[in-house]
Amino acid sequence: MSSTTNNPSRLVLITGAGGKIGSYFAAHANKVHPSHQPKNIELLEPHGEVVEAELEDVKALEQVCKGVHTVLHLAAQTSAEATWDQLYAPNIHGVYNIFLAAKRASVKRVIFASSLRAVCGNPKGTQAKTHEFPNPGDLYGVTKCFGEALARYMGEQEGVSAIAVRVGSFKPHFAAQDESKHGAMMDAWLSERDACQLFERCIDAPETIRFAIVHGLSNNTFNCMDIQSTKDLLGYKPQDNFFEEAEKFRSLKISQNILGHNVQDPKQKSALPDNASDPGERK
Repeated sequence: MSSTTNNPSRLVLITGAGGKIGSYFAAHANKVHPSHQPKNIELLEPHGEVVEAELEDVKALEQVCKGVHTVLHLAAQTSAEATWDQLYAPNIHGVYNIFLAAKRASVKRVIFASSLRAVCGNPKGTQAKTHEFPNPGDLYGVTKCFGEALARYMGEQEGVSAIAVRVGSFKPHFAAQDESKHGAMMDAWLSERDACQLFERCIDAPETIRFAIVHGLSNNTFNCMDIQSTKDLLGYKPQDNFFEEAEKFRSLKISQNILGHNVQDPKQKSALPDNASDPGERK
């Protein structure tokens, strides 16, 4: 990653580096300063210096943030079924503490991992845009909307550049062959390769960006969130497409056989040729 290898002055702190996304990005970045649980230390040590801090401890977070250029905040309660009591400490208070510590330590940018759950209350079949109002469909999504609002405040009022990344259905490539996961992936997949590139782009984005919301999806034939604005803002070039990766759909050549589809016409719903099999309901 250019921010830690080609430009050593851009030291990056990753919270939740032992988690699902963080472990891939830590290996990709090669040199990180994460906050994570002790059980993952052995796995992370080859990829950079490891330090421990709790999201509830602002003073400890402030110490960890000293000398850091960018914080990539991935640590969170990620269950859509979580109760408010389970969500509050990590997803509300913890997010506030990270931004507060970053501000006090003169961190230049915080990248906040939001989620497609911030817009999952939209009508089925619609594509969310970054400029539209959020519309959460569960309490987890509500906490991500809070994080986005706080990120905007910090960026525009407190001088800490903030980028909120609405992460889609993050899964490594091999998961595309698991049919039980297809419902969640077909219009929302974010591969590990594209996730690493997207976070790189956020880290290296011009500091003139005070606040932005970007959508974290791969280059899928169908996407529940629009990624064009993300491409335009960050130069993001996703490489992966669920319909080309999943063996079940690859032979259909769906991405090469799409019917003409006017996305501005709300009455025109189908974009698949008549002989394409039904990919099934999204779970």
